[in-house]
Parts: sequence; C-alpha cells; structure tokens
Amino acid sequence: MEEIFNNLLSHKNVKINKIISPPNFVSEKFIQDEDEWVILLQGSAILEMNQTTTKLVKDSYIFIPAKTPHKIISTDSNIETIWLAIHIY
Repeated sequence: MEEIFNNLLSHKNVKINKIISPPNFVSEKFIQDEDEWVILLQGSAILEMNQTTTKLVKDSYIFIPAKTPHKIISTDSNIETIWLAIHIY
C-alpha cells in the first residue's frame, strides 16, 4: 500500500498536508527542496535522518531541513499512522 496525501492548504510559502501511512510502511529516501515540520497525530513511526533514527509517537514532532535525506524505516504495525506535515518554501 502507498501513502495517501491530502493537501489541506497551499498559501504563499506554506503547504499543509495530512499524510496517512499504512501499517508497516517503509518509504524510499526523500530529499525535498523545502523545510518540513511534521507532527504525528496517530500511530507511531521510526524516521531515519542524518544516519540517526528517531522514534515518533502520537503528538511528537520533528523538523526536517531542506535538502536533508530522510526516510521512514517503519510505521505502526496495528493502525494507520497519520501525520500533519507543514512544508515551508
């Protein structure tokens, strides 16, 4: 299964997405042109960034600077993981 992206707002230099990751999701590596701040609304995930892994749970958040390679190592095995992602251009 793939992730579902819902664009909630695009305005000037900000885009807000709700992202739904299926259980046990593993992503390809992302390298984005914009800064990104994400908060987990449901579930859990392990994110790899700068050769460091970070476990995220509900209400935890992380800032991902532009051009920083990162990937999802895994998401919750029991429920969908729901993210709110704010992209800053």
